[in-house]
Amino acid sequence: MPGYQSAILMPIPQSARYLSFVATPGADLRDALETLATLVDGERCVAGLGASLVASLGAGIAGLHSFPALQSTRLAIPSTPTDLWLWLRGDDAGELFHRARHMQDALAPAFELVDLTMAFRHGDGDDLSGYEDGTENPKGEDAIAAAIAPQGGAAPAGSSFVAVQRWVHRFDLFDAMSPQEQDATIGRRRDDNEEIDDAPPSAHVKRTAQESFDPEAFVIRRSMPWSDGRRAGLVFVAFGKSFDAFIAQLKRMAGLEDGIEDALFRFTRPETGAYYWCPPVHDGRLDLSALKL
Repeated sequence: MPGYQSAILMPIPQSARYLSFVATPGADLRDALETLATLVDGERCVAGLGASLVASLGAGIAGLHSFPALQSTRLAIPSTPTDLWLWLRGDDAGELFHRARHMQDALAPAFELVDLTMAFRHGDGDDLSGYEDGTENPKGEDAIAAAIAPQGGAAPAGSSFVAVQRWVHRFDLFDAMSPQEQDATIGRRRDDNEEIDDAPPSAHVKRTAQESFDPEAFVIRRSMPWSDGRRAGLVFVAFGKSFDAFIAQLKRMAGLEDGIEDALFRFTRPETGAYYWCPPVHDGRLDLSALKL
């Protein structure tokens, strides 16, 4: 099977930068993508291509489509698609600054940077609320099965699909809750990360229990906290062999399945939402052969 972008299954780094680009009308995208392929190794940088970009090249990837905007009684979950998404990973924020700058220059003028989010590791991989993120991630072969398209499937073997949302936390609302209310919102105790058996049905872990869906909805979460100095929250990143598991979880969180909204919405909301196809890698570079490149 062709290699997958290895960072999909690696622990989150100390620092990261998420870059989103849109294609410039009339630009030579193929040359720019050829350059991109040489710059993305799947470990220090993960790349995802949006449905609109793939379509503009006259190609198609089975299972790739745009992020659906969702609307419930009280909630609006936005769709903010872009053409190209990069996740730059490293230990040195200064080195990432320069790497992001060079990447932007290498892709210009074919691609224009429209969003940049700086992220970082907190604690042992915690959200800024103090709760551990990704506790229920599958491990080993189960992780590969959840996140990577298999040989012989509809999507190119070794590729993955990623859902990306930037959530903005309201810490004034979170801090106004008692510790018991905070635990009940998440469905785990913050001090030992143990699941609360009698947590309310609105608790986040109850809403998103991956084995409770039919079929089971397993994803690999690689989320990281972010801050721009004024606002902060979580860049939610979920990889899957398709988008099916993610959208099943999101619909239940929004209450579209049973009318019960996830208690997370008491203090945080997503302001972006996009889907991307993450191509496989071959010989240390991004494999764009499915696009006839």
